[in-house]
Amino acid sequence: MTKTKRWTIDSLVLIFSIVIVAQLLTYVVPQGKFEREPYPKNPSREMVVPGSYQEVGGADTVTLKPWHALTAVPKGLEAAQEIVFLIFLVGGVIAILRATGAIDAFLHTAVAKLGGSPWILIGGCLVLFGLGSWTIGMGEEYVTLIPILIAMSLAMKMDAIVAMGMIWVPYGIGWACAGTNPFGVLIAQDIAGLAPTSGWPFRLGLLVVFLAVGFQHVYSYALKVRRDPTTSLVADVDYSDGFEAPEDIRLTGRRVLVLAVFVAGIVGFVIGASTAGWYIVELLTIFLAVGLLGAVIGGLGAVETSRIFIHGASEMTAAAIIIGFARAIEVVLNDGQIIDTVIHSIASLLEGTGPAVSAVGMLAVQSICNIFIPSGSGQAFVTMPIMSPLATLTGVPQQVAVLAFQFGDGFSNMLVPTSALVMGTLALGRIPYGAWLRFSAPLLAKLLALSVLVLIVAVYFGNALGLG
Repeated sequence: MTKTKRWTIDSLVLIFSIVIVAQLLTYVVPQGKFEREPYPKNPSREMVVPGSYQEVGGADTVTLKPWHALTAVPKGLEAAQEIVFLIFLVGGVIAILRATGAIDAFLHTAVAKLGGSPWILIGGCLVLFGLGSWTIGMGEEYVTLIPILIAMSLAMKMDAIVAMGMIWVPYGIGWACAGTNPFGVLIAQDIAGLAPTSGWPFRLGLLVVFLAVGFQHVYSYALKVRRDPTTSLVADVDYSDGFEAPEDIRLTGRRVLVLAVFVAGIVGFVIGASTAGWYIVELLTIFLAVGLLGAVIGGLGAVETSRIFIHGASEMTAAAIIIGFARAIEVVLNDGQIIDTVIHSIASLLEGTGPAVSAVGMLAVQSICNIFIPSGSGQAFVTMPIMSPLATLTGVPQQVAVLAFQFGDGFSNMLVPTSALVMGTLALGRIPYGAWLRFSAPLLAKLLALSVLVLIVAVYFGNALGLG
């Protein structure tokens, strides 16, 4: 019996193809720009001035050279340098922690206790990571857990898709329903003239509802794979190397201490991020400290630690390269001066529509914009100064305009190929983009359908729901 070949596409091929398409668009899409002004609460960031869009003409137009797509790749790597170095350094530190045996011993113990209850692991991860994104906008911090969760999923007779779903499904939902995320909802609310964190109880209720939808999707797929491993979307991917457990998997006192240092580092960063504005530099500092302490506690010598660190970092090369290529898409669109044109054109379609139609249209606009501007804060600064006045003109409450922004920015974060974060971790988990798309696209369709219903209800009953 001949086995049907699964459709797939190499992630790097897909991303570089999009870079080429982006450059071709710069030759046919009219160039234009919005005026920008410093954001009052953070002058280092700029937001667009509503109604200021003008087409660029004459000497101000640019024509990208045929090889500009190649030039954009090193520029993309430079623009994504924080995430690229995060990938390398964290990869090295995780390798050190695994060399102590602490992580694998913990995984073995956890699997022994949860092996018959994958719903506990899946549900726990969705709640934990969803709250992390809902509160302080966590995302990059989850990268460190990809190898760990894949190893755990494989040991529980699931697959890498489940592991990725346990992280990026709650990540997208957490951003989409966020109540206090300083990089998304707080910026959007401030631009819309709303009180910070206003409407958070309603958004917390949304988080519960949407996480339930996400849990059903991930858990049903996990059960299907456990019953029949051939149904896995990555059944043809080799995970025999890099994710296997060593022979010695005893959870000794020394290994427990290593794990305690690791957990203390993560907790310390979460506290620092929420109270002192810590971000990637501080995260890397903590991880390097955790790696060094782990090596000392685990009894690794200096030379051995160095060798393990470099080897672990080298295994992250594919993920780091893909992240740089993904950022090159935004570089090309910016250099070609067409991002503002795209946003202005699709936003103009909503003028003159009724409040319900306009609210749903805003969701569509924000979802499309997220392809071109995968950064949550970047999208807020570009789109909300346009959407907020548009909401007033069409009778859409400002809180609903913010919700449309959140839904459009958050849910599609799980699968847009321009997201350096997602594409990089797919490479890290050896998951072809086609396989991830087949898993996440049906979920995105369900989430967006529910989002449309929420927006329409919020338009007419927002005050009663606490969105006044």
